[in-house]
Amino acid sequence: MPATPPNPAASAARARSCAVAAAVERIKAGQLQKVVLARDLYASAPGLIDERLLLERLAARYPDCYTFACGGLVGATPELLIRRQGTEISSLVLAGTAPRGDDPDRDAALGTALLASAKDTEEHGYAAAGVQQSLAPLCDDLTVAPRPELLRLANVQHLATAISGRLAARDDGTRPSVLALADALHPTAAVCGTPTGTAMELIRELEGMDRGRYAGPVGWVDAHGNGEWGIALRCAELDGPRARLFAGCGIVADSDPVAELAETQVKFRPMHDALEG
Repeated sequence: MPATPPNPAASAARARSCAVAAAVERIKAGQLQKVVLARDLYASAPGLIDERLLLERLAARYPDCYTFACGGLVGATPELLIRRQGTEISSLVLAGTAPRGDDPDRDAALGTALLASAKDTEEHGYAAAGVQQSLAPLCDDLTVAPRPELLRLANVQHLATAISGRLAARDDGTRPSVLALADALHPTAAVCGTPTGTAMELIRELEGMDRGRYAGPVGWVDAHGNGEWGIALRCAELDGPRARLFAGCGIVADSDPVAELAETQVKFRPMHDALEG
């Protein structure tokens, strides 16, 4: 009987499932509360990939996201890390994900289940608390939505918490620029975990890849320190005819490796579909 050839995709999926299971063991042992593990996927085209075409497709299909291109990194992120306009700031924290339904009833049921999910609300709570803790010392006033709401996008729905505030003046009368705010926030628990240092060490141990600029801040700043920065998610790094896609999931004590792997497949879809046409 001929030998069955190895399946690289299946091997990678098993490795990712094992990494999630290992992270859950560490969390249950009390070493940390949450860690975000990411994976990558490579795609090839017969010729150079035109990032302008990708941007056009992403902007048309995901109008509620921030479409971006920066040095070959292209994507459409749903997550606002920080916005500053004068003394006013805002952030939109996303963590906890469910797919969209094929019909309104199924879609509503999935959203209701997400809002009621203990696992997803725990995962989301760490992300929202982290942003609040980072911004509170920099503000005279900070308002955090009392509970997450649903943010429905074309392919997924997320738990979302809106945070807004007014920057406090420093001793010299100045206020931190949007870049300083992004520096204070990054990496959030939505892309790293909590506690941050422990989560980063576990990511290095279990993830088995270099994230590059995936999950980093991407945005703009003006001469007055105002600007808008998102988190580089739902994205791909382009290199001639090749594209490296990224997707990640937040892991907590109740995470299921199979479900987390399925979630990354859903998160790959925006870039995968944009590349296909």
